[in-house]
Order: sequence, then structure tokens, then C-alpha cells
Amino acid sequence: MVTPRAFQIAPMDLNSILSQLETASEEEIEKLLEQYNVENAQTFTFDPKEEILRSKLCQSVLTVLGRQVQPSCQKTCLETLRIMSRDKRVLAPVATKEGMLILAGMARLQAGEEEDADEKGSQEQTLSEEDKRVVVEALKCLCNIVYNSPAAQQVCVDVQLVRGLCASLATAHTWPHEVGLFTLRLLFLLSALQPAVRGVLKREWHAVRLLTEVLEHTLDVRWVGPYEAAHPDPQAIPIPAEDNERAMEALKAMFNLTLSETGGEEDNQQFRLIAAILRHLLMLKTETEEKTEEAHSHAVNLLNNLPVSCLDVLIDAPVQGGLEKYGGKNMDAIKVLLDFMEKRINKGSSYKEGLTPVLSLLTEGSRHHREIRRYIKAQVLPPLKDVESRPEVGTTIRNKLVRLMTHVDMGVKQTAAEFLFVLCKESVDNLLKYTGYGNAAGLLAARGLLGGGRGETQYSDDEDSDTEEYKSVKPFINPITGHVEKPLPNPIEEMTEEQKEYEAEKLANMFDKLSRQQMIRPMGVKSDGTLAPHEETLCCPPEENSDSDSD
Repeated sequence: MVTPRAFQIAPMDLNSILSQLETASEEEIEKLLEQYNVENAQTFTFDPKEEILRSKLCQSVLTVLGRQVQPSCQKTCLETLRIMSRDKRVLAPVATKEGMLILAGMARLQAGEEEDADEKGSQEQTLSEEDKRVVVEALKCLCNIVYNSPAAQQVCVDVQLVRGLCASLATAHTWPHEVGLFTLRLLFLLSALQPAVRGVLKREWHAVRLLTEVLEHTLDVRWVGPYEAAHPDPQAIPIPAEDNERAMEALKAMFNLTLSETGGEEDNQQFRLIAAILRHLLMLKTETEEKTEEAHSHAVNLLNNLPVSCLDVLIDAPVQGGLEKYGGKNMDAIKVLLDFMEKRINKGSSYKEGLTPVLSLLTEGSRHHREIRRYIKAQVLPPLKDVESRPEVGTTIRNKLVRLMTHVDMGVKQTAAEFLFVLCKESVDNLLKYTGYGNAAGLLAARGLLGGGRGETQYSDDEDSDTEEYKSVKPFINPITGHVEKPLPNPIEEMTEEQKEYEAEKLANMFDKLSRQQMIRPMGVKSDGTLAPHEETLCCPPEENSDSDSD
């Protein structure tokens, strides 16, 4: 029996590793690379001077993987390659057709070849534990390399790696957790970084349907009616962490594939099925509050991609029943979305990424579905009683949203204002009642509604009656601030006429100076309701008279 040679390697001594790899046996290679992997397991920043050496190490490891070596050696080589793949500057040897096909083969992804789904499933079931670890490491390598290398992304497109990924999706029920997790993550990365493959995934490989089936299985959806899943048992255990991880990756991949909506009855049925699954997800809990919020965030993002006509699935639950005052519709999912929205507002940061998606979703749902709008308005803009405080002051959801109407981020400001405007059925008078003119001025100027009126969307004729408290003080409400102001002392009451004249001249001079410096400009409202310099509003004739003949 031959005793393996002992290797003494200084930390990060790549020259020594490379020279010994050339003559080492399989067992020696495994020990050599194991030591390197242990030393660099937590290394994420590499010495730029050693780029060439690391690139050579990538090539050497690929050469070993291209030979028939034992699974334990394959796993060790893949771990080394995964560490190397953290550095995007050394991936040239791997980002080739040969390199990517080697890794795809290790990951059991048959790129560019036909494969029978049942045969694939039986292969997965017969994998040994050691083989499964090899598959997981290969998938991790592919994820890192695809993320860091545009060249590798293009190779994946050229060799039709997505075909192998979809064949794997078809056997999701046989997956060990990590195999499923990194298969889905790889699909997400390819669909995010290579938009051209999205159409191929949808049309040729039916990836949306396959991902929908993955979600059904992972979330244990049990159907009790058309597009209605059984309501989760409140006493049931939360979604296991591993199932939740896979579901999140599936949702992210599906988000990419539904970014561009396609028509057709079949697509519409698929989208309604997705909406029903997302409603089920909104009703579920995960092991932590943070993970539940993350799941709801992904659900919101995907719901925004679906046709707005499908959102009625969120409130149609005939088996579970609903609220009579909202036409028998079930508002449980909408309540979850409202709670989610308020949590995001309360965070006080990352409004653009965290808050605007749910605001947009609720806005479009309210615009197109009467029952959703009526329910949300009852929660967000209940009949006014307290008009002593300014609309933006307080802790109610209305107060918080009105504060956002003057946020520094234009996108956040516009989205919050549009949401409230739609809840008010795009009636300027109704909006001003809840927000005051000052808070709503930005929206009204953008919409050309500074002079009053309504938006373009047609709404039902039902009207909310004002409370007695509101009616009694309505004449005393300041329309700019939106609340009843306490009388202020008259500052000129005790002035002499000479003092009044002096203060008036002083004020006029201040205005004149600001105007000359163009710090302020007199503005007027044009006939279309938009703001314009005052001189333009004077010289523009009214639109209704523009076509009339003069006598």
C-alpha cells in the first residue's frame, strides 16, 4: 500500500498548490484542496496580485472535475471553485462552454438535451448522500458564477441550461431542500440577468406553470373551490424555514417571468391561480415575524405583476364566506395587506422599495374593484369626527399617509397621494376634506385639478355621509390646512395708521425684491387646471371660447 505524500502548504501559497496539483493523486488532490478550503472558507476579498494564480487554480480544478474522480474529491474541488467564484476577475476559465457543461453535469442539469421527467425523478431518488452534496456544491458554484460573470450568463443561454432547470422543476417533489433551493435561485438569477430567456422559459418550457406547481407543493395548498384554497388552521404550525426559503426563491423567479404580461385565456387562468396561491400565502405565518414580512413583500411584488382584473380572487372565497356589507366578499387578505402597509410606514425608512409596491397594489385594487375600495376606505379614511387637529398630525393610518404626501421622495409622495385620491373616488372636494389643500397641492397640480373637479376614472354613485361633528364645524375649517384653527390675535389691531402703512410698504418691497431675484413668481391656473406664470394665464383665451366665431 502506497502512503500518500504529506503536503506542507503555507496559507494562501497558490504557487505551491498549483505545482503539486500537477502530479498529485486523487487522494492527495482532495487533501490539498481541503486545507485550502478550510483556510479560505470566510475569504471574500482577494489579493489582486494573485489574480493570475487564482485563474490558473480555477483551470486546474476544472481539469480535475473533467476526469472520473470520486464524489468526495468532486465535492472538495467544487468547494474550491465556489471560493474562487467570489472573485469575478478570475472566472474566465470557468465561463466557457466546456466549464459550464462540466458544472451543469455535476448539478444533474442536462443542458441542451432532451430528458424524460420520470427518468429524471428516479435519478434524483437514487442519488446517494455524497452525490447530493456534489449536486448542491455544483449548483452553488453555478449561482456564484452566473451572478458574477456576464460571459457565463451568455454561455448558459447558448447551451440552453434553462431546459435542464425546467426539467428539474418538473420533479420538485423529489428534491432535497438545498437542491431545490439552489435550483430555484439559479433560475431566478438567469431570468433576472438575461431578460431574453424569460420568453423562452414561458413559451417553450412552461416555467410559470412549473413554478406555480412548486409553490402549491411547498406551501401545501389544498383547494376547496375554483381559485380558493382552504383557510389555514390558526393552530397549525408556521411554515417550516426550509419550505419558506424555497417558496421565496420561487416567488422571485416568477416575478421575473411575469414582468411582461401576455394575453390569452390560458394565461389569465394561470394568473388567477397564482393570485389564489398568493392569497393563501398571505394567510400563512412563518417561524419569525421578519420572515413573514419578507414573504408578504414577495407576494405583493408578484401581485403587482398580475393583471388587475385577477385581484378579485383575493376577495372571492365562497366556501369561507365574507362580509355582507361588502357584497359577501372576504376581506381577510386585504386586511393583511393593510397591516403590512402600516408596518412599512412605521419603519420610517426604505419607503421606495418597501412601501410603494403595496401602496400601488392597493391603489389599483381600489380603482378597479369597488368592494376593495369601500373596505380600505372604511379602515383608512373613516368618516371625519376630529377636525381640531391638522390632517398630518396624529397616529392613525390616515395621518401617516397624509404626512407622506409631502415626503422628499417624489415617487413616495405621488404614490401615497394617488392612493388617497383613489379612495376618495378621485374627487378633489372629497380629498381636500381629508388632507387639506396644502398637502394635496402637488397631486392636484400634476393632475391639472387645482381648480377642482374629478379624475378620469368612473366610480359608483354611492356616497359616504358626513358625521354630525364634521357638519357642525365645516364652515370653520381652513381649506388649506384641513382643520379648525384657533383664532389668532390680530397683529395690526393696536397699530397706528402710520405703522400700518410702514409695514405694508415694507412687505411690498420684500415681495418686489424676491420677484426681481426670481425667488418667487406670480402664478395662475390655466383653463386646463395646470399652474403657469401669471402673464401666460392672462394672455391664453379660455378653451371653450377658442372655436367660437366673433360677431
